[in-house]
Amino acid sequence: MAKKILLVEDSNTVRQQVGILLSAAGYSTVEADNGRDAVAAVTAHKGDLAMIIADVNMPVMNGIDMLQSLRDKNLASAIPVLMLTTEGQPELIEKARKAGAKGWIIKPFKPDLLLAAVRKLAGEP
Repeated sequence: MAKKILLVEDSNTVRQQVGILLSAAGYSTVEADNGRDAVAAVTAHKGDLAMIIADVNMPVMNGIDMLQSLRDKNLASAIPVLMLTTEGQPELIEKARKAGAKGWIIKPFKPDLLLAAVRKLAGEP
């Protein structure tokens, strides 16, 4: 059975690109287009997710607030989270790390770099 990854991204194009890349590598995906929907998806798929890939800048709830909400509710303490974003400010990276993020990749991303991070955090599909 393929390992399941929650992809949290408000851009349909980026969601499709990452989803195609992950599917081709043998992973399955669940998608959310904002942090609030991601919290609901984690609740629905609790114990079923190998990792979360999340953007930072999204409407409704941003990625860092989503991460803090998941940690506060103890919903995802064992699920590694990779931030995939256009942001590169050290203070945001540190805030995400303190909230539990395990990695940070800046868009536009290189597919091989993203897959290497996914394999490290989620394991082989």
